[in-house]
Amino acid sequence: MKILVTGGSGYLGTHVCRFFDADDFSRRTGHNILDDEDVEIVEEYDAVIHLAAHLDKDPAAAELCFRANAEGAANVVKHLKPNAAFIYASTKDVYGSHANLQAEVSETCSTDYSGQTAFEWSKLIGERYVEYFARRNDVRACIFRMSTVYARPSNGNESSFVTHYVESVKRGWPIHLPLGGQPIRDILHVDDFSRACQSFIDSVHASGLYNLGGGVQNSVSLRELVTMVGEQIELEPAIVDAGPLPPNVPLRYVSDLTKIREQLAWEPHIGIEEGIRGLL
Repeated sequence: MKILVTGGSGYLGTHVCRFFDADDFSRRTGHNILDDEDVEIVEEYDAVIHLAAHLDKDPAAAELCFRANAEGAANVVKHLKPNAAFIYASTKDVYGSHANLQAEVSETCSTDYSGQTAFEWSKLIGERYVEYFARRNDVRACIFRMSTVYARPSNGNESSFVTHYVESVKRGWPIHLPLGGQPIRDILHVDDFSRACQSFIDSVHASGLYNLGGGVQNSVSLRELVTMVGEQIELEPAIVDAGPLPPNVPLRYVSDLTKIREQLAWEPHIGIEEGIRGLL
């Protein structure tokens, strides 16, 4: 099976490419998801994992977010051959502050506007584009609303907060924790993300929308996470209270994994302690 990863040179894409022995479609390899001629190459692949995105929550970046994250995804799907699989990396942040209302956030959580930035809305609109063009062209499409996925650092890429905290403890950098580290997040190792992609590719499902994260068993407060890192490498973290959370960011976010367990028979294999050891 031929697999392509858009954004395959990025923080997560580097590891996903290695997991699948996939090809990389990214600006670093001279490709652009908004260029029709460049994107024609996706016709050669049996599955595309779409990680390419513009992640910028600055209002000045709104137009670029909508083009890259929504129109870019549509452009890739439109060029896939029938029965190919397309996996779209969306984000848990489409739920905004509505996630505060659920102890475990399910796919039925509201995505109504509650202050989300253009980044989140571009991802949500991208989901609709993917659903439309996939059904029109008989492409199998999976949308993952991803919680925090973490991996080892890779050259030239900005890391998730998990990797950033590990590097900060190792180097003695001050670690700024909002609300003193009270926020709770469920975190997922990149190899478990890749296994989720594989589960959909191997399934009989024509489509699916799933929340994807570490779930309850891999949920942790930011302070607990930093403390755990410090204990593993026997260094005291330099924690600084960074004040309140940004507006419309939930205090607690833990993915409800019921739907993906039932439909794709997937669940995380790599626990927090094992995952952190792999980052040290």
